[in-house]
Amino acid sequence: MYLLTNANLQIEVLDPINDRNKFGIRYCTGGYIYQVLDEQHGNLLSGPTYPDSFNWFDGQGIPDAFNWTPLRTSTQDDSEVLIIGVGLCDLINKQVKAFCHWQVESQEQQLIFTTEQSFADYTLQLVRTLSLNGRTLRSHTAITNQGKAFIPTSWFPHPFFPQPQVSAELCQFNIPVQLRADNPGYELAANGFIQRKAQPTQQGFYLPLDLQAQQPLSILQRHDQLGLIGATSSYVPSYLPIWGNQQTFSWEPFFQTIVAPAQTSRWWIDYHF
Repeated sequence: MYLLTNANLQIEVLDPINDRNKFGIRYCTGGYIYQVLDEQHGNLLSGPTYPDSFNWFDGQGIPDAFNWTPLRTSTQDDSEVLIIGVGLCDLINKQVKAFCHWQVESQEQQLIFTTEQSFADYTLQLVRTLSLNGRTLRSHTAITNQGKAFIPTSWFPHPFFPQPQVSAELCQFNIPVQLRADNPGYELAANGFIQRKAQPTQQGFYLPLDLQAQQPLSILQRHDQLGLIGATSSYVPSYLPIWGNQQTFSWEPFFQTIVAPAQTSRWWIDYHF
């Protein structure tokens, strides 16, 4: 495991090789934020099964994912696809056939994970950079298309925060959102915060929000230990679901693009603890 440390926080980041038992076909294996620790408040992140257990599908901390747009050959054979940031995968049996190889540059306040992946007409370089500045953790991603085929990309962060117990309020966005009235889990409070409508179970409540996003996303997240956590992104989300069970709550702002040959796409999200 890699560490980013300063006087405020310690960031635990999974090692793509030594922590391989924690990876599957779902989450990117480079730059996987496993836990954020505060000297006074302890662990600040959670997970669907945390602290009782861990499995690669549910995960914990702040993983991120490209798995919604696996790269396929013309045969559309799901027994071998390329998932960006993971490797060659068998979606039928939910197994990684060959993990991608990462070069890791480790500095005191920054980790840089770089990998190159090829499959059929697809060739790409992926760079995942984690930077710690005071109480702000930046997750930066860059994809360069080095092949002949256009690369459809669908990425999202999946931060897992402890399910608030002090208040039913969960999060607030800087963009207008609407919630379907018939959803069983959430409602919009008068102050603009999304709050619980019912106590979540282990399965939890998943809800895609109706949004009208025309600017990059900013988020306020309720947190029992810190009061509020903030997040800001460089991109306008194209899709924004929320999910939570009795252990954790998460929002998933999607960044979606198509990277043309010889082009690079870059984006980031900051977490303010």
